[in-house]
Amino acid sequence: MNKIAVLGSGLLGGSMVLAAQARMPGVTVVLWGRREESIREANDLGIQHATTDLEEAVSGAEMIILATPVGAMLGILDAVSKTTSLKGVIITDVGSVKLTPRDTLEKVVHDAGACYIGSHPMAGSEQAGILAADAELFIGAACVMTNDFDHSENKLKALHDFWQSLGCECYQTSSEEHDRVMARISHLPHLLASVGALVGLKHPDDGKFAGNGMRDTTRVASGHPAMWAEILLRNRGAIREPIEEVIGHLRDVLAFLDDSGEEQLERLLDNAKQLRDNL
Repeated sequence: MNKIAVLGSGLLGGSMVLAAQARMPGVTVVLWGRREESIREANDLGIQHATTDLEEAVSGAEMIILATPVGAMLGILDAVSKTTSLKGVIITDVGSVKLTPRDTLEKVVHDAGACYIGSHPMAGSEQAGILAADAELFIGAACVMTNDFDHSENKLKALHDFWQSLGCECYQTSSEEHDRVMARISHLPHLLASVGALVGLKHPDDGKFAGNGMRDTTRVASGHPAMWAEILLRNRGAIREPIEEVIGHLRDVLAFLDDSGEEQLERLLDNAKQLRDNL
């Protein structure tokens, strides 16, 4: 692979380019962003190839990585397909949901003769923007790949090798299974952190007494609100069941408190401890 285009100059996009520059010698990796300010910041971080010219970014690229909000992906890829041949090009994304980009991009990808394989590196941060980019972000992170259209092993291996080069451990599943799992292990924890901050810090002055427990359990609540609102809405079908389970457990806790059910409370907390200790 000679050229990779990363479309989106946020945390993940910037981190991908920095990591690829360091670990994929001989491969040209170009970062595209809408705003000149982001491109200047990218250059200041040491990103060698960054531009606001979309056609320049994708021209000759064998892989295009969509690192924008899911809702913006179709418009960007459609614009690319009108100026650049995408025949045989691997198209992937880093969205936290996989059904939406798969179904949204399917027609434009098919019409362009490209190959769509979804990606989701589990390597985010509560920070946002190009200035938070980190070349080490992907070291040891899981990356889920979704080859729902059964593209060739060569295409799959090329994408697998890219993520592995950045430091990821890759797994493959369907978009449906991905969204079900992420609803429980990623999207629900973010929602719980946000609710924890709303309730725990209802009286902001109480925060001066907060220890690591409060800070650790609510850290991800500092994530980008618009991005997370989009994720939760786009995965609303899968996240409903775990939310209802949370409500059920909280109702149980209220009942145990009303009945002085120390044994039941201890059992609930012990079950949670064992699951967490085994993580």
